[in-house]
Amino acid sequence: MAEFIQNTAAPFLVELLVIVLAISAILSTYATLAKPDWITEKPRFKELVVVHPFWLIVRILGGIFAVMVYFQVGPVWLISDASGGEVLNGLLPILAIWTLVMGMLLPLLVDFGLMEWLGTMAQKIMRPLFKLPGRSAVDGLASWMGNNMVSILITINQYEDGYYSKRESAVIVTSFTITSIAFALIIATILDLAHMFIPFYLTVTVGVLAAALICPRIPPLSRISNDYYEGADKKIEEEVPNGYTTLQWAYTKAVNKSEKADSVGQLVNRSVYSALDIWLGMLPVIMSIGTIAMVIAEFTMLFDIISYPLIPVLEWMQIPEAAQAAPALLVGFADMFLPALLASGIESELTRFVVGAVSLTQLIYLSEIGVMLIRSKIPINFWQLLALFLIRTIITLPIVVVIAHFIIF
Repeated sequence: MAEFIQNTAAPFLVELLVIVLAISAILSTYATLAKPDWITEKPRFKELVVVHPFWLIVRILGGIFAVMVYFQVGPVWLISDASGGEVLNGLLPILAIWTLVMGMLLPLLVDFGLMEWLGTMAQKIMRPLFKLPGRSAVDGLASWMGNNMVSILITINQYEDGYYSKRESAVIVTSFTITSIAFALIIATILDLAHMFIPFYLTVTVGVLAAALICPRIPPLSRISNDYYEGADKKIEEEVPNGYTTLQWAYTKAVNKSEKADSVGQLVNRSVYSALDIWLGMLPVIMSIGTIAMVIAEFTMLFDIISYPLIPVLEWMQIPEAAQAAPALLVGFADMFLPALLASGIESELTRFVVGAVSLTQLIYLSEIGVMLIRSKIPINFWQLLALFLIRTIITLPIVVVIAHFIIF
């Protein structure tokens, strides 16, 4: 559905997004500063457009950046295809359509028993290994097989409904939102590694699972409280009572959940609100913060400078062209495409393999996932995301290098 809508809307989608971002900036400014009665008397509409001063500034910047990039007015470093142009023309259309479709169809995943059924079935694996409820397996599968944005939307929804604690939701969105198999193939193709995609993706899988085992047990994730979202009672119950087999209890829980699902009208109302919240709230944030991140990555020496200490480490690991690989291993914090783009010119196939695999295990990309998480109610901030990105890199880099040296090459 997402691909069909995106292809159909392609001739006018970017223009539509520019209009939406401009409306978000203007309407939010008016609503937040003037607070007219026709807005404040409608609580749900008020939540969409009356925002904190910081997020108001971000929305205004998002609207301004979109207009400047579209009309190619302003400094080259801002409107270039490598910075603002990449966000507006490459990233936003994909995010806009995927989040729109998922916002509309999310109830099919969470409101009709699937979470309860798979959660009960998987809790004996997810709880001891990853300290997570069994239902988090749905989030992970949605990410691996579909899109990592799907996983994040599910997790945010489940956290706000009282099914995940603060720590559990933070663990899921930072440890299990792996980019999909389809996206991993795109990265492998950019790096000219498509001919060895199966060992490439298996290496990524090993790295992701290792990080998922370690990260929840150490700071900063281990220090996040296990309290539930304020205003939402704890609703999760996956333990199998006496007199039931696991399969029987999973089926019973799933049917009971589906019987309590909202009516079609209520579901449509929620879905429309969710879509508006994403388009008016999240897209401007990605346009503004994502553009700034891309400018820093593409037009400053920041990532080259901070990657200098990594060069001798890579040389010790016997990674060819270490000086070119080092920035590529850190620039992924800004955007998921950048490591592959920087490494595509590296001659050594082993080095391209290492950079590509590590970039897919890092999971935390500020221009997309980072912005979605910072804006969400899940209690995780920029510095925690940065720390987790570095920790995941430290964990997965040696694993990928060992597999590359001793198994693949």
